[in-house]
Amino acid sequence: HLIDDCFVWQMMSQAEGQQRDLIRSIECLPVSGHLTSLDQDLLMLKATSMATMNCLNDCFHILQLQHASQQKGSLPAGTTISWLEPKISLANHFKNGAAQNFPAEINKPASVREEQSIAEPCQLARETEEINPDEELEDISDDKEDDLGAVEEQRSVILHLLSQLKLGMDLTRVVLPTFILEKRSLLEMYADFMSHPDLFIAITNGATPEERMIRFVEYYLTSFHEGRKGAIAKKPYNPIIGETFHCSWRMPKSDVATDAGSNFSAQSPSEQVTLSKDLEGQTGLDYYTVKFVAEQVSHHPPVSGFYAECVERKMCVNAHVWTKSKFLGMSIGVTMVGEGLLSLLEHGEEYTFSLPCAYARSILTVPWVELGGKVNINCVKTGYSASINFHTKPFYGGKLHRVTGEVKQNATNTVVCRVQGEWNSVLEFTYSNGETKYVDLTKLSVTRKRVRPLDKQGPFESRRLWQHVTESLRDGDIDKATEHKRALEERQRNEERIRAETETPWCTKYFLKEGDGWVYHKPLWKAVSAAQTQQTDTN
Repeated sequence: HLIDDCFVWQMMSQAEGQQRDLIRSIECLPVSGHLTSLDQDLLMLKATSMATMNCLNDCFHILQLQHASQQKGSLPAGTTISWLEPKISLANHFKNGAAQNFPAEINKPASVREEQSIAEPCQLARETEEINPDEELEDISDDKEDDLGAVEEQRSVILHLLSQLKLGMDLTRVVLPTFILEKRSLLEMYADFMSHPDLFIAITNGATPEERMIRFVEYYLTSFHEGRKGAIAKKPYNPIIGETFHCSWRMPKSDVATDAGSNFSAQSPSEQVTLSKDLEGQTGLDYYTVKFVAEQVSHHPPVSGFYAECVERKMCVNAHVWTKSKFLGMSIGVTMVGEGLLSLLEHGEEYTFSLPCAYARSILTVPWVELGGKVNINCVKTGYSASINFHTKPFYGGKLHRVTGEVKQNATNTVVCRVQGEWNSVLEFTYSNGETKYVDLTKLSVTRKRVRPLDKQGPFESRRLWQHVTESLRDGDIDKATEHKRALEERQRNEERIRAETETPWCTKYFLKEGDGWVYHKPLWKAVSAAQTQQTDTN
């Protein structure tokens, strides 16, 4: 074994020397002419050779640990076999993604100085703010992400970045180039999952537990396609801790599917529960209002909480998501760790659900998104559950964006509904009575969210917080967008350092920590419970 190790080490050293010579030869080429140091094929060769050597070093390291374990019978206590950190630091390499020598403070734009000087959120009034939906206006922004120009122009930056990454490497702390960013925050992306409020509200109109579970599955599977702005895979802004996003939707009552066997408006006086003045005002309107709030509750790990409710229909959804991203070679994988809870208070039902993984594929050519993994939806009270599989495309053949699933009655293990199709195209639902329904998501109407104008938003609301980055990206000024983005991230790091030094805990605004999750501070189920208790005491 010792001879084998020496031989492998000798070959590795020889390969590393040849690889260094190759890189030196490429970098010594002129920047113009027939063959340049920026030639796309040579950059690909450089990136591939560096990534290969890093992987070989890791493999050699693992083999040495295994050899040691065979000699001692087992690995020493506490020893783990894992990928090593990159040999070359990622910092100071990327024009659009890391530390740079920016102009002196006095030369910075006023907006950048403002971003760096805003007081720490905990030093501001952290009292919750009740957003009045009447102040919100229908969103007219339409930031589709179909422009490949920036990706094509910055190919060399992407290649250099890839050459520093390792398979399975956690990308949470890696600063990615600005030009790959979407023009919105991750918190706003979560809001787009509610772009079909008619299907969301219709869940509680189901006449039976079986129908309500099926309606929830139908809504769930139609909620992902609007979360993607265009066919090009780009990354939303990483929310700053304390960042919030508010919006709402108005849905005409006539557009919400009801059920012939149910009549929720004809409740007996004992069943009616007055929740608040808000509900009293809504019952006389010809539309339902769905309100949404999201908050970045943690920076390390990055955790977002979001909550939506329709007070008049006594239904709400609460979720927390920890996004874990990893480098997978020519793609990036994002695991959505967390859980959601849908509460249908008219029926006393709770539905727990999880979220699929997301993958950015073909990151060197035309990046695109696919979903993958198994998710579960479960209602303990009714005994109905759903299992949904998002299928990633096989290496050879197969369809893109395929999804399959089934709804079961757990007690009898009876399948009451099956679904198949594509989550961004056409879905086919087959029911136990033999009927089949097709849903074409490309023709499904999308309800625009309502958002307060920037001048009415607080300094830590997403659109106002990132407005200068967004404006610069719209103008195609990548350097300026990077400068604004870096100012926000620097401020976050400084505040985090000060809190660590002073041992000051972070105080959230809208969400409270409960066990391993985060719960909205005024969920609708608490209001209903309080109203019912008050009514009982009055009677």
